[in-house]
Parts: sequence; structure tokens; C-alpha cells
Amino acid sequence: MKEKELDYILVPAGIAILGSYHIWLLFTIHYYPAKTIIGTNAQSGRQWVFNMMNDPMGNGVLAIQTIRNSIMASTVLATAAISLSALISVYISSSSDVDSISSELVYGNKTDIINSIKYFTILLCFLLAFLCNVQCIRYNAHVSFLITLPGSNSSTQSMEYVARNMNRGSFFWSLGLRAFYFSFPLFLWVFGPIPMFVCCCTMSVVLYFLDTTTSFTRNLHKQCIKDNTKVEDVESGAQT
Repeated sequence: MKEKELDYILVPAGIAILGSYHIWLLFTIHYYPAKTIIGTNAQSGRQWVFNMMNDPMGNGVLAIQTIRNSIMASTVLATAAISLSALISVYISSSSDVDSISSELVYGNKTDIINSIKYFTILLCFLLAFLCNVQCIRYNAHVSFLITLPGSNSSTQSMEYVARNMNRGSFFWSLGLRAFYFSFPLFLWVFGPIPMFVCCCTMSVVLYFLDTTTSFTRNLHKQCIKDNTKVEDVESGAQT
């Protein structure tokens, strides 16, 4: 088969494999969150926010330091993403055949269209990673102000609001990482459709083991949630 025919077959097949896996992941997160790492982390984050806000004077420093670490990690990823985007843009603009690529794109040369799509999709992944990490920084910075509010004097709805904002920041963090993950098969697409297809299949298998939880992890998570609930009930009974 010719190379352009492989592009038309293997590249959509690889994208379909990755897309199908992430559709399944979104369905599992929504309906069975305990079976995924993202859903488990969201439940643990909600419990952590409630514990921090129940004693803001004693846990305020710990909460701010933890959120600051998340902001620093997101800042590093955002800086890396925008730097790689700038490098790719400079490489495309300084290439000797950039004018021919643009002209052939207009007139419909299929080979140059594929090359343009390769660079554009890689650039789009890094720009998406940058935007997601910026949103993660935004939500974490907002939570750093709200989490020091006295939870015992506020309603449960306010603590739910803080937990929801922190989980949104975590979700944007996950989306930023996914954008970095998607850049790997796109980079390999530059070397041909076969490496790209193999990378899509391999990445789907690897991400499945990274995104799902085992029965031991689920039982341990449930036990931790039960223990924290019992401690909170004892403390609330002692205060009353």
C-alpha cells in the first residue's frame, strides 16, 4: 500500500481507538466513579476539603501549602506547553518550504495538507494543554482563598462549593495531561502512520491500567472514607 493510503486508514483507526477509550472513560467516571482514579481522587478531594474547613485555624497552613504545590505543578506544565508551542511555530515559520506548503494547501495538494495537519494538531494539543493548566491554576487560586473560611460556622453548601471548585481544577489538570498524552502519537505521525497507530494502541492499554482502580484500592478508599466519617461524627458529638 502507498503511504498516503496508510495515512487514510491507520491514522483514523488510531484516533478512533483513543477516542473510544476516552468515551468509555467518561462514561465510567460519570456512572461508576469508584472504578477510576479520577473519580476516586474527586471523592477524596471532597473529603479533604471538608476536613480542612472543619478546622481552618489548625489546618489552614497545610491546606494552603498543598494547594500551592498544585499551582506550582500546573505552572510548570503550562510553561512547558506554551514553550513547545512557540518552538513548533518558529520551526514552521522558519522552514524553507513554508510558502510552498501554504500555496499547496490552498490548491489542494494532499501530501502537503497532511504535513500541515500534522504540525497543526501537535500545536493544538500543546495550546489545549496550556489553557487547561491555566484554568487549573485559576480554580486552585480561588480555592486557596475559600478553604480558610471557618467551615463549622458556614453551611454545608459553602463547603460543597469549595470542593466542587477544587475538583474542577483537578479535572482541568487531567485534561492538560491528556493533551500531552495525545501529542505523543501525533509526534510519531511525523515519522509515518504505522508508528502513530502502534502508539495509539499501546497508549490505550497503558492508560487503561493507569486510569482504573483495583478491588484492593477501592476497598481501601471506602475504609478511609468510613474512618473519616466516624471521626467527624465523634468530634461533632463532643462539640455538642
